[in-house]
Amino acid sequence: MRISVDISLYPLNENYIEPILTFIAKLETNPKLIVKRNSLSTQVFGEFGDVMACLNDEIEAVFDVLPASAFVLKMVGSDRADIVDV
Repeated sequence: MRISVDISLYPLNENYIEPILTFIAKLETNPKLIVKRNSLSTQVFGEFGDVMACLNDEIEAVFDVLPASAFVLKMVGSDRADIVDV
């Protein structure tokens, strides 16, 4: 099953930009995922197991370095990578 995930990361400190960009860059290195950025969040598309395994690893990595961080995730049980917003 392919899924879509909308992710926002909120490092709870003044230096928040670099951890966000690092997190997104790590997601983008996974060849099994489609990652799309916008100014408010990041979307990840792919097979359920691949997406969840990657998110598990990368979210844990963020919490290891910045435990005072919050993630907000919205998930859809279909691949919406090709949907064009109007």
